[in-house]
Amino acid sequence: MFDNLSDKLDRAVKNLKGEGRISEINVATTVKEIRKALLDADVNFKIAKQITNEIREEALGSNVLTAVSPGQMFTKIVSDKLTDLMGGEMTPFRPTGTPAVVLIAGLQGSGKTTFTGKLGLRLKKQGKQVLLVACDVYRPAAIDQLETLGEQTGVEVYTERENKNPVEIAQNAIAHAKKTGKSMVIVDTAGRLAVDEQMMKEIEAVKQTIEPSETLFVVDSMTGQDAVNTAKTFNERLNFDGVVLTKLDGDTRGGAALSIRRVVEKPIKFISLGEKLENTLEEFHPDRMAQRILGMGDVVTLVEKAQQAFDEQEAQRLNKKLRKNQFDLNDLLSQIQHIKKMGDLKDLISMVPGMNKMVKDTEIDENAFKPVEAIIYSMTPQERTAPEIIDNRRKKRIANGSGTSVQQVNNLLKQFNEMRKTMKKINRMTGGGTGGSKAAKGGKGGLKSRLLKR
Repeated sequence: MFDNLSDKLDRAVKNLKGEGRISEINVATTVKEIRKALLDADVNFKIAKQITNEIREEALGSNVLTAVSPGQMFTKIVSDKLTDLMGGEMTPFRPTGTPAVVLIAGLQGSGKTTFTGKLGLRLKKQGKQVLLVACDVYRPAAIDQLETLGEQTGVEVYTERENKNPVEIAQNAIAHAKKTGKSMVIVDTAGRLAVDEQMMKEIEAVKQTIEPSETLFVVDSMTGQDAVNTAKTFNERLNFDGVVLTKLDGDTRGGAALSIRRVVEKPIKFISLGEKLENTLEEFHPDRMAQRILGMGDVVTLVEKAQQAFDEQEAQRLNKKLRKNQFDLNDLLSQIQHIKKMGDLKDLISMVPGMNKMVKDTEIDENAFKPVEAIIYSMTPQERTAPEIIDNRRKKRIANGSGTSVQQVNNLLKQFNEMRKTMKKINRMTGGGTGGSKAAKGGKGGLKSRLLKR
């Protein structure tokens, strides 16, 4: 999303690299480039001017420490200002009530229904009993889509296909939730192609009747400043609690994410990437997003995604196998499937500090793991646990069964053997069966804990 903006900000800050101090001359040039970068990213003109004025004033008033270069100092100032622009601190999503009711609003095509399914899955994983409610009475496809998402996530969906009154449907759904012991109700409402009075009156009536503890406005970030203006109009009528930015993995310039908080004065609570349901919905952290924009990575979010994708018991089982040098192709297949659950590969790599520039122009194929999975699936259980028995005859059978070539099978076996050799060396160096460290086990002194303290 922010690749173009990141490049331009990086070039702007380079004006200060090599400089001995921050001066009015070099700051003026850098600030001008930053303002141009923000405008190119579709940030509101007044906001771009305001934020760059704040950057200039703070930069000129800063004393550069001897251990820090002017470029590093300026990057820190820009990071802080971008964080402030997007809200400063993360605003948690904490709906209350029995059941807690969440109302989802937005224009048609903004990603409301997909977000509803993702949120339902997220809350289910947190141990909540969730009910999704289909209140889009104008678009049968929206009801079908929500039912499909409910089947995929194992979350119940409440529908009344013959009823064309969304207020009644929402009321009946909440009554059903109370009877069936649901703790969360998420109401997906109808959208239009543009804001109209009928829609506004309808959504106002639904909100007034069901009194949700959280009302979220879903914004398609691909629409840039139009998204900001639409959010402002909705907020004047609905007074919603927070914003959800969808399609952040699309070809968008990022202006909505940077502008919406200051224009609407409501926090961004979630960001959504792509159509996948697993690990593509994140709570919005302004500081982490600012770091991503400036190419500083986002290791904390990466660790959180890994913790969500990797089961603790599975991690302990794998740890034991690794220490005993018993890692096999079944384990490799399991790890590939866990990694795929973490989300878009390019997005994951960009969270590693410094890696975003390395992968910026690189095509990372989401289907890269498919041949590997196909090869392993074509093996017998014995071949997976003891790949050394795979001879030329077996290789031909595996290649034919997986739709790959013998060369691809050879490459996988070679890489797997190299992996096992490396693991053996590490075990010898670390004492093998001495047990894992706190950091490896993700305990109190684990990686995420240490990162959050920094």
